[in-house]
Amino acid sequence: MLEELSVRNLGILASASVEVPTGLVVVTGETGAGKTLLIGALRLLAGENANRGSVGPNGDELSVAGRFVIADEDVVVQRKVTTKGRSRAYLGGEITAAGELGRTIGSRVDVVAQHEGFRLASAAGALAFLDSTLPAKGQKALTTYDAAYRTWRTLVAEREEMGDDTRALEREREMAIFQAEEIAASGFSVGEDADLQIRVERLRNAEEIVSLLGSIDEFIHGDPGVAGLLGETARSVAKLVRVDSTASPLVSQLEEMEALLGEFMADVTRRAMDDSDSDEVLAVVEDRIALLGQLRRKYGDSLEDVLAFGKQAASRVAEITELIARSETLDDDIAAALTTVVDAGDVLSRHRRARADQVAVGATRHLAELGFDGPTVRFNIEEVVPLASGTNRVGLLFASHESLAPEPIGRIASGGELSRLVLALRLAAGIDTADIVAFDEIDAGVGGTTARAMGARLQELATGRQVFCVTHLPQVAAFADGHIVVERTGAVATARVLDDAERVDEVARMLSGLPDSESGHSHAAELLASSQR
Repeated sequence: MLEELSVRNLGILASASVEVPTGLVVVTGETGAGKTLLIGALRLLAGENANRGSVGPNGDELSVAGRFVIADEDVVVQRKVTTKGRSRAYLGGEITAAGELGRTIGSRVDVVAQHEGFRLASAAGALAFLDSTLPAKGQKALTTYDAAYRTWRTLVAEREEMGDDTRALEREREMAIFQAEEIAASGFSVGEDADLQIRVERLRNAEEIVSLLGSIDEFIHGDPGVAGLLGETARSVAKLVRVDSTASPLVSQLEEMEALLGEFMADVTRRAMDDSDSDEVLAVVEDRIALLGQLRRKYGDSLEDVLAFGKQAASRVAEITELIARSETLDDDIAAALTTVVDAGDVLSRHRRARADQVAVGATRHLAELGFDGPTVRFNIEEVVPLASGTNRVGLLFASHESLAPEPIGRIASGGELSRLVLALRLAAGIDTADIVAFDEIDAGVGGTTARAMGARLQELATGRQVFCVTHLPQVAAFADGHIVVERTGAVATARVLDDAERVDEVARMLSGLPDSESGHSHAAELLASSQR
């Protein structure tokens, strides 16, 4: 049960702190006063999604707190939402996830919205409602079907991506094989294009290079030549050292010069030998460059691009090979998966039909208690091709009298009939198993004797649990065990619990719009007295 509720800056509800009565608790007030905001506060405490648009004008944050009694223990819950959309949840003073509030509080709360009748009028809404009422075995069948359907759709998507023409895959594989082998057979490696450019430049200038190398050799070995001069220098240095020992470092320096000259002469000789067959080598290098040009025209702007294309082609060959092998078994897998889906759909359909009959019988009984004479409620369940929701299309049929043929509720039910039908369906579906039930203007379009019947039914429902009902009807409000009024002054609303005398004033206002009228007070007092157990 909810014992205390505190709200701050929730929409126009600036501040409210109430000790919540037990049993049937009605919430009343003028149109636009903000009555539904209290149900919104309960939704937040139950872990539902927070909306930053709910933050009121009195600050950058809204706060909702509640004290519940669960298994004879106090549980304090709080929810805060900022204008930036940040939401924080607290359970027992400790920060927690909103999902944890859903498990702790939300599992004990059932909120019936005022527009639920319109959702039930659609096939999707009727199916969603029916599925929400399925017992454990039905929920398991729903999960099994969902898994089977996902598996089947994954296989179908794989087939669509692959295409139905295996021959096209074979042709694509042959092309990829040719491309990968052509690039691999070329034998190119990263950086070889730059090396080829250097080599071809040398080979194309081979004649001039040979001439220059000859000149260098003549300069070194000629008469007198660098080598001869260096030898004469060595002899002079040796004589110098014999007469001046301090000149000995010149010997090592001269030896270094001789070593460098030796390396230089060896390098010149090697280069001269390398260029001895330059014509043959030039032809080979130019052929290599031409081959690279052909590959670049086909596969990329650079050698790196060509080599990358070759790797991709080889990878594509392996991928297509696997696809072709997969294609040979995929159709069988799809057929088997579809059979599994159909079988799972049949099981789910049986659970749905059984549950639909139970809910329809219970709803019909409750409708009779709510003032209908021989009403009919029936779920029309048709078999359809497998969809994500199952193999059924569900419609809700209704007749307000036994003389009428049941028809889709969206076509024939009035607002008042929809309100009672929603209540009857939720009662039949087991809404009375929740500890706290909240009806958000579920009595729209109802009045007179029917309203009293609805109030009495809500009062019965509140036995052993807490039932909140936002209502405009004095006949419903008169059955309440506790009465909260929401009052608005300008752009600010507040909420408070009424005492017995204030209840008479509020019911009189609801009856006649004249809270100070003596006759209104008399009628209100009479209505309240007659509505008590």
